[in-house]
Amino acid sequence: MIYWELFLAFFIPGILGYGGGPASIPLIENEVVDRYGWMNLNEFSEVLALGNALPGPIATKMAGYIGYQQAGVLGGFVGVFATVAPSLILMIALLSFLYKYKESPKVKRMTNFIRPVIAVLLGVMAFNFFFTSYKDTGTWQTLILIIVSFFLLEKWKVHPAFVIIGAMGYGALFLS
Repeated sequence: MIYWELFLAFFIPGILGYGGGPASIPLIENEVVDRYGWMNLNEFSEVLALGNALPGPIATKMAGYIGYQQAGVLGGFVGVFATVAPSLILMIALLSFLYKYKESPKVKRMTNFIRPVIAVLLGVMAFNFFFTSYKDTGTWQTLILIIVSFFLLEKWKVHPAFVIIGAMGYGALFLS
């Protein structure tokens, strides 16, 4: 039963997460944290940070980790397969159809309507992470991390992976 639940937990976000990994993260969070209760929000945010720090697609890394955590090696395989299966199925079954209508104004208009929804989902997820961080670590720690991260990313153009690793190190030293 756990393999079926793992499959559904990552297959459904793979179908609905139009726009790739960042679009499917809130959907994965809903499945893993809210629906199945495999993790709490703090654990999920740590897995997300770890997944962001490593190279490659984030959704597959998260699926592999969570699947392995819940059901071992086979669970990790099921999670990764479920994440890539929707894209694989669509590429095989609908490639000629999509190629034929890729310049259609209706398809382009649909894409323009979907982008704001993804932005709102990512904003809600960021707010939830901020609120959890604020509640668990306090105002000053949260503000320090936000301000330092902002300057590193926006002013000094440090790669996000280094900022995440630095924040993880800060948390390990000062927040644990």
